[in-house]
Amino acid sequence: FGVVIGVNMLNAHYASSTFGGEVVENSYVASQDFNRWLDEAQAEKALGWSEVTTWRPDGRLVVALRNVPSGAAIKAVARHPLGAVPDRALTFDRLDNGQFLSREALPDGRWDVRLTVAAGGHIWRREEHLQ
Repeated sequence: FGVVIGVNMLNAHYASSTFGGEVVENSYVASQDFNRWLDEAQAEKALGWSEVTTWRPDGRLVVALRNVPSGAAIKAVARHPLGAVPDRALTFDRLDNGQFLSREALPDGRWDVRLTVAAGGHIWRREEHLQ
C-alpha cells in the first residue's frame, strides 16, 4: 500500500504543478458566448484569408498572409501551453514582400500563438502551435 500511495502522491504533484487548472475564468459566462463565437468563426472562414507562420532561428516570427486586403495590421499573443511562463505580446513590422516580422523573439519551447489580423473592416483570428 505504501508504494501505491507514494505513486499516487507523485502523480498528484506532477498534475498540479504542470497545469494551472483554468481554461476560462467562468465556464457559465463562456457558454453564453459560444454561439456568437461559432458565428464569428464562420464569418472569418468565409473571408478566405490564410496565413503561414514561420519561426526563424533568431526566435522571431514571420507571418505571410494570403488573400488579405492591403493595409492589414497584425497583433499576436504567445502563450505557453502549460501556463508556466507569462504570456508575451508580439508586435509586427511589415516587410517589403507582404510578410510581417515580429519585433520580439520567443525563447525555445512550445508556444501557442494567437494571431489577430484586421483589414478591410474585418477581423480574422488564427491560432498556431509552434514547437
